[in-house]
Amino acid sequence: MIDVNVSLFQWPFRRLPHDTTDPLVKKLKNAGVTQAWVGSFEAILHEDADGVNRRLAAECQQKGAGFLIPFGCVNPTLPDWKEDVRRCQEKYQMPGVRLHPNYHGYALDSELFADLVTECHQRNLIVQISLRMEDVRTQHPLVQVPDVDVKPLLELLPKFPGLKIVLLNSQRSLRSPLVTQLAKAGDVYYDFAMLEGIGGVGKFIEDVPYQRVLFGSHFPFFYFESSQLKLKESDLGETIRSAIAAGNAEKLT
Repeated sequence: MIDVNVSLFQWPFRRLPHDTTDPLVKKLKNAGVTQAWVGSFEAILHEDADGVNRRLAAECQQKGAGFLIPFGCVNPTLPDWKEDVRRCQEKYQMPGVRLHPNYHGYALDSELFADLVTECHQRNLIVQISLRMEDVRTQHPLVQVPDVDVKPLLELLPKFPGLKIVLLNSQRSLRSPLVTQLAKAGDVYYDFAMLEGIGGVGKFIEDVPYQRVLFGSHFPFFYFESSQLKLKESDLGETIRSAIAAGNAEKLT
């Protein structure tokens, strides 16, 4: 399996099991994961994006080289964010970035986001967008963060052919027909970390091609076994199951 939705370091609001790297790597490898695309929980609230990315890259290299694949933090509301994009690719050898527009205070119909997408498109970087990090009912009372509104992508994506967008933690706020429209508008992919219900993955690929679905656990915020079970309990067939587990992610990079 290739898990495209893992985070390192500590969630700002409470300690989580496996929020240190060594046990996290051991847990994933024992579960059969061959590669994990990781962002940093520090990206949520830290204002020094390069510091976040530097620590993430170093941790991946030191404790999971070839296994932990870092996705950098870029916040276009901060000064010199284009330099952060450049360093993500050129200095830290990251294949993409992981964005948190709702925590960082910009919308997907803003000029800031359009400029950021332009920069990533020119560099052929994968753009992961986390629509939410936790249920709104459990958020800290002083940090109430709405889900990211992705409808502006329908107008934006045709302007950037070949731009690879991965929507993380989307199923609680994203419904059909929008999920289908986005998949048709551009190279949009989905993980299923927040997909609920019996046979959920099987039902989800009725709305989007299975080639656009990626294995994502949101570990360690969620129990890893939850995503494992979602993949196993849906009647997918080996071809589709293998593509979702790893093949689709392999083609992205």
